[in-house]
Amino acid sequence: MTTDPPQRSYRALCPGCGGPLSFTSAQSTHAVCGYCQSTVVRDGEVLKRIGKMAELFDDHSPLQLQASGTWRGQSFTLVGRLQYKYPEGTWSEWYALLADGSSAYLSEDNGAYVWAVAQPQSRELPTTERFRVGATTAINGQSYSVASNQQVMLLAAQGELPHLPALGQPFAMVELRSQGAAGSSGNGSVLSIDYSTQPPAVTLGQPVRLEDLQLTGLRDESAKDEKGRQFNCPNCGAPVTVSLAGSQSITCPSCNSLIDVSQGIGGELKHATQDEPVRPLIPLGSIGQLQGASWQVVGFQHRLGVDPSDPDEHFGWEEYLLYNQQRGFIFLVDSTEGWSVVKPCTGAPVMNGNGQSATYLGTRYTLKESYNAQTSYVLGEFYWQVSRGQRTSNRDFASGANLLSMEQSPNEVVWSVGSRIDSAKVAAAFKLQDQQKLLRRSDVGPVSFGSAMSVRTLIVIFLLLLLFSTLISRCSSCDPRVENCSSGYVGGARSSGGSFGGFSSGGGHK
Repeated sequence: MTTDPPQRSYRALCPGCGGPLSFTSAQSTHAVCGYCQSTVVRDGEVLKRIGKMAELFDDHSPLQLQASGTWRGQSFTLVGRLQYKYPEGTWSEWYALLADGSSAYLSEDNGAYVWAVAQPQSRELPTTERFRVGATTAINGQSYSVASNQQVMLLAAQGELPHLPALGQPFAMVELRSQGAAGSSGNGSVLSIDYSTQPPAVTLGQPVRLEDLQLTGLRDESAKDEKGRQFNCPNCGAPVTVSLAGSQSITCPSCNSLIDVSQGIGGELKHATQDEPVRPLIPLGSIGQLQGASWQVVGFQHRLGVDPSDPDEHFGWEEYLLYNQQRGFIFLVDSTEGWSVVKPCTGAPVMNGNGQSATYLGTRYTLKESYNAQTSYVLGEFYWQVSRGQRTSNRDFASGANLLSMEQSPNEVVWSVGSRIDSAKVAAAFKLQDQQKLLRRSDVGPVSFGSAMSVRTLIVIFLLLLLFSTLISRCSSCDPRVENCSSGYVGGARSSGGSFGGFSSGGGHK
């Protein structure tokens, strides 16, 4: 596929190094020289060098400048890139020039993608303090839920751009979400308000898939680059290899230390030791077939839930982070109520006034459980900056076999949607039929204490129950910041529990 050439473009030499610069969009006011990283501003046909841009943090995105595709029958080309950082990680926005001269942004949403266009505003927008996370507001007559309100900053940029925030200077970014019918996926919309300009810049986006954009000119060597991302563990010195695109956290395979790599391999590596390791039932690196696609297990975390009305009551569950290059990330959740597959929602479900139900894409879900959650153990790589002891306020809803979960932190609300899956399908997906008994959960009937059960079996069950009771007593008094309160295996008896989970994600692309 070829992209229609622009009707007019402006070419000049970089005032910093003399290299060629090209402005293919009349809306572009800034450019970053690909030779010397000079930041250049255009005033008519006069170019002025205003500084030097930082090097991009290599997130191994399959996208690159001059990649082209089709959106609603019209061709486009990626001509610029903005790379941002927020407290939990980084994200990129690609500036796309369409054949008719209009423009849009293609934002990378944690392995998925959002196509967004600028929105005119007829009235003054509220200040950032007015957007309370979790609250509902209206913009241009459309109802939205406030999903995120954070301080972000520009890390780097490349190509030509219509807008360039000051490098390294924090500014507010508010993200609103709705379950509107925008987009063929019907998965809601994203309204972003960028307070780096006055008045603030507003874009409205919807989820897209790379295959639907018919992209060509994507990076071919990303896998080769990823194999080169290695460093020595700051705790034990063992080699650590980063293989997941956009990793923000990773664990050392030798000492299980949790390492923050959000600043890049050359940045300061912060780490936290983790004792009492938890062994996932599905090994990291395993590849399984789910939902008609191939998924790789890249991360694992054990989480603890606490009932706010009874702080002494703890339960635990496990979450596997799965990755597919075209579809992004999903979570395989293991709890006593069974296995489930969930993924982040682009849109925002609507809760009723008392929070006892929520509606998403026409389906009404009933509240099953409210609890506080925290991460107690981590293995593998994650696209957000996961840390031991991370806390969220959770609500789990259900409609038959369909699940809906909400997690809220002070600066962000994340929804996920999914459904239960039989343990036999999990075993078959990852070729673990020989361990199917270990994978069985609520899809197995209750134990029958019939006459065929031997006295020895009853004694073993009693001892296991006694051991479990001791562990629960210990867990209620331990400090999860110091020690791991609940492990996946203890003396050969596996302890899971709690709700069908949810997840502690890095949220949306902002």
